[in-house]
Amino acid sequence: MLNGLMNTLSVAFISLRVNILRSLLAMLGIVIGVGAVIVMVALGMGARELIGERIRSMGSNLIYVTPGASKQGAAHMGAGTVHTLTARDCEAIRNQCPSVRAASPVWNQQTQVVHGNRNWHVLVQGVTGDYFLVRDWQVQSGRLFGMHEERTGSKVCIVGTTVAEKLLRSDDPVGKDIRIRNVPFRIVGVLDGRGQSPAGGDQDDVLFVPLVAAHSRLFGTPFKDEVRYIVVQAESQDLISQAEHEITELLAKRHRTALGSENDFTVKSLTDMMRASEDSVRILTLLLASIASVALLVGGIGVMNIMLVSVTERTREIGIRMAVGAKGRDIIGQFLVEACTLTMLGGVTGIGLGIGTGYIFAQATNWPVLVSPIAVVGAFGVSATVGIFFGFFPAFKASRLNPIEALRYE
Repeated sequence: MLNGLMNTLSVAFISLRVNILRSLLAMLGIVIGVGAVIVMVALGMGARELIGERIRSMGSNLIYVTPGASKQGAAHMGAGTVHTLTARDCEAIRNQCPSVRAASPVWNQQTQVVHGNRNWHVLVQGVTGDYFLVRDWQVQSGRLFGMHEERTGSKVCIVGTTVAEKLLRSDDPVGKDIRIRNVPFRIVGVLDGRGQSPAGGDQDDVLFVPLVAAHSRLFGTPFKDEVRYIVVQAESQDLISQAEHEITELLAKRHRTALGSENDFTVKSLTDMMRASEDSVRILTLLLASIASVALLVGGIGVMNIMLVSVTERTREIGIRMAVGAKGRDIIGQFLVEACTLTMLGGVTGIGLGIGTGYIFAQATNWPVLVSPIAVVGAFGVSATVGIFFGFFPAFKASRLNPIEALRYE
């Protein structure tokens, strides 16, 4: 049996080598299909990893409390015209929710910042010292706000690396004076770089001042206690859902929300955001991989066409083999082996092409590309199945030839 199999493989390889150009053209669709599937899945997994990395860069166990109903709160992050949250709400969350480790109110506004003859349009955020604890954000030079500076609204600020580069260039920012809306502030710290946010914005293009200073010295809010949103850190990943429930119950009670009515705030964790983003990317990846899989179908049809041509060209050979005792299953086996050899060689080449293309793309665009072993094995398995499926009909046709008519074929 082993000798028979080896003989069949030998005949198949000789036949494919005789018509090498035709064999390569038959493989081309399989190569492109397998390579495209692997690249699409690798890009999709890379996108999921990139989104996850950016979300994790915002901090751990984060929960955002925004004003307004869920749609408005999620869309505007509390930056709309409705402000239903206050600094006292934040203090209540910090003190009365057992699953909460820290919380900070935030008032933010885009404004012009000037240093010497240079200026920069930046997002100025009024926060408390807990903000940097919640975001797991350290300073690379200088220091954070002191308690006295927070309470009194001192004119001190902490800048992100982008602001430091745009305003101060090569100078050491710590200790330098800048003007925010014509109010002088002194830089006391520069934060570590965080890179892009999940939305694609620059997290380092930001400037922080004490919340009291933002209210009283810069923006003159109608109600000095109101805030754009509240950022909260749960005690652990396992307690995020419990913390969300505690915050929702507490604020509903504080805002006197009637039973059955919609809350005037939204509580959403980064876990929810990550899950929604990953679901979107997963669907897109499956869609792209499905589209790429069409090339495998086209490649399979190409293999079938080539094998049908091969059956026609080798009719006399088939007749001779059947005349000397070859059975129908032997003929089927020979042509199936040829078809599977074509598709499997195409699959191996496509795997190499897909992995190589993925890594070239990663180097050129700095986009993470994660090659999935499941996608590689799956694509190879599909290519082998395509060979069997589309090779069977030509093989069956060859096995049904009449030996006498085959020998007379010109």
